[in-house]
Amino acid sequence: MRNVKSAILGLFTAGMMTMSFGAFAQDDKAGSLDELLNMVKQSKIGESKEARAREAQFKKQRSQQSNLLAQAKAEKVKQEQLSQKLEDEAKVYEAKIKELRTLREDRLGALNELFGHMTSTAGDLRSNIETSLVSAQFPGREAFLNELIDKMNSETKLPTTEELEKLWSLLLQEIVESGKVTTFAATVADPSGNQSERTVVRVGNYNLLSDGKYLDFNPKTGSLSELARQPSINNSAALQSATSGFTKVGIDPTGPAGGQLLKALIDTPNLMERWKQGGFVGTYFITPIFFIGLLIALIRFIALAGIGGKVSKQLKAKKANPNNPLGRVLKVAEDNPGIDSESLELKLEEAILKEKPAIESMLPTLKIISMVAPLLGLLGTVTGMIVVFQAITIYGAGDPKAMAGGISSALVTTVMGLIVAIPTVLLHTFLSGKAKRITHVLEEQSAGIIANKAEG
Repeated sequence: MRNVKSAILGLFTAGMMTMSFGAFAQDDKAGSLDELLNMVKQSKIGESKEARAREAQFKKQRSQQSNLLAQAKAEKVKQEQLSQKLEDEAKVYEAKIKELRTLREDRLGALNELFGHMTSTAGDLRSNIETSLVSAQFPGREAFLNELIDKMNSETKLPTTEELEKLWSLLLQEIVESGKVTTFAATVADPSGNQSERTVVRVGNYNLLSDGKYLDFNPKTGSLSELARQPSINNSAALQSATSGFTKVGIDPTGPAGGQLLKALIDTPNLMERWKQGGFVGTYFITPIFFIGLLIALIRFIALAGIGGKVSKQLKAKKANPNNPLGRVLKVAEDNPGIDSESLELKLEEAILKEKPAIESMLPTLKIISMVAPLLGLLGTVTGMIVVFQAITIYGAGDPKAMAGGISSALVTTVMGLIVAIPTVLLHTFLSGKAKRITHVLEEQSAGIIANKAEG
């Protein structure tokens, strides 16, 4: 029984210790109910002391906060008074500035209009200098103009006489240098990006040349580089090596405006690029049949020339030679001397019919090529227009470059088809004429033999 009582007291003591927020240590266990009661009283006494201490601290802090609030209100009043004072001073200064501006305008008089013109001139000169090829030889001129324009646009500064003279000097330099053909040393980059120090020839404000190459000037970086593609006719090397006299050289008249004409000219596709623009139809259909047609025409030209030569010799010979169509036809007549004229005519017609396929060989194929080539060109046109409409569907009609590929393919395949068709038609007509002339000789000689036979 005693043990059960002790256990109850221990559990009750542990619960009270937990409720009293650890006021007692874990090993401070009450040994009896009196000790437990004493411990609870002590805990209440401790809590009362802490509450009174916190209350005192709160009252102290409230007093401090009241003092801080009073100080803040006093500071606010002080700052409002300072703000009002500054506003009054600002009004005074604004009035003074207005008065000084009026005085400045009165004293500037006609100079004010002059400075306006100078500002406009400096702005125009700056825009010209930024794209001018003269700046490749004289870099850094824009910095002075920027400072001068900023100064003239400000209300507190005026340009000095030296600055106005320098503006006039820059304007005169741009005019004079634009009319010169001169040389200077500069760093030039080739299309591979390798830079080297070179002698550059500047043709006024139109073109920059070096080592026989046209150069491109980047106004933003001030760098010079060779154009990736040079004009086909280029006499710039002669100009660079010339020391006097007159040397012809091509220049871009749009040079002062950025040289767009030269860039457009050198960007014009060459023959190989045009051929590639033909796309799948032009590359894999029209081009092969073009070479097949040329090969057939060449083979038939050589063959018909050989046959025609042998036939001509046979016409002059007295005996039939079986190495040519006419000889083989005449051999039929020689091999049948006693046959009647009707039977001989039939045999000669049969011999001529045997010779015709060899004489007219491959000519039908050449004719088919001449007829199919324009149709293939039309096929390429249709496929190219399909590409155009696909581009319009994706990018809209506002971007011509997106449609340029399809349009180029359509037009180039049409041209390629006509380029194949026109010569093959001419070649077919020419070779057919040669074949018909040989056949006509055979028929003529055959008719002569029959006529002689009929006359007896």
